[in-house]
Amino acid sequence: MDVEVAVEAALAGAVVVRGKYGRPVGRYDKSATDFATDADLEAERAIVDLIRRARPDDAVVGEEYGAEGGSDDGQNRTWLVDPLCGTLNFAARTPLFCTNVALRATGQRLVAAVADPLADEVFWTDGTTAAVRRGGSDAPLEPSAGSRIVDLDVDAPPDAEYMPAKLLLDPEFRDTYAPRVSSTSLSLAWVAAGRRAAYLTNGQLRDSVHFTAGIALCLAAGCVVTDLRGQPLHTGPGLLAAADPATHAKLVELIARNP
Repeated sequence: MDVEVAVEAALAGAVVVRGKYGRPVGRYDKSATDFATDADLEAERAIVDLIRRARPDDAVVGEEYGAEGGSDDGQNRTWLVDPLCGTLNFAARTPLFCTNVALRATGQRLVAAVADPLADEVFWTDGTTAAVRRGGSDAPLEPSAGSRIVDLDVDAPPDAEYMPAKLLLDPEFRDTYAPRVSSTSLSLAWVAAGRRAAYLTNGQLRDSVHFTAGIALCLAAGCVVTDLRGQPLHTGPGLLAAADPATHAKLVELIARNP
């Protein structure tokens, strides 16, 4: 099954990342503010190698090595791989990062897995069911806004019409929710699991190796997932994933008055 390939691939990457955490690693600058490490590169190779063995005809798009493979059978099966989401956290020995794997296929629901290397748990979805696996046992993901914790990505790319960071200055937002900045898409898995009330980020996210797996988890778990205006995802800027309709509606209202 594709979902088991996704789970095993995410876990293969997580094993590499866990083994390198807290140890000196090589750093490779991509830009003035972005870089990869040996952990990113080796984890991606481990993930891609597993997918290649299990699904040799599928295409793969990785964060570090780019696109490779694929057949002309018309199915357009592509695996999206982010081997280490939260590289800066990892390099700073902050235990907030994950490994993302998602399968996008024409006419099919998204299949995905998000592994937390240090918590030794993997969140997965076959496109309908969403669960977390610990110690070989699966438990269903159950969104809840009870924590009232809202995680925000405060980066502001040039194309962003709405900036979630501005919410931090809104008194009603601060009085209603407990904002956090985790700087990893693991937060999307936490929304699906009921550990966060919502997650917001900027940018255009269609087919993103960083966010596709987490979005799939939230959708399968029953979260409300839209752009930052409350419109269908990918029709406008950014992403808002909320545990329930009431939380979603309130955040859309607050974002609208803080463009």
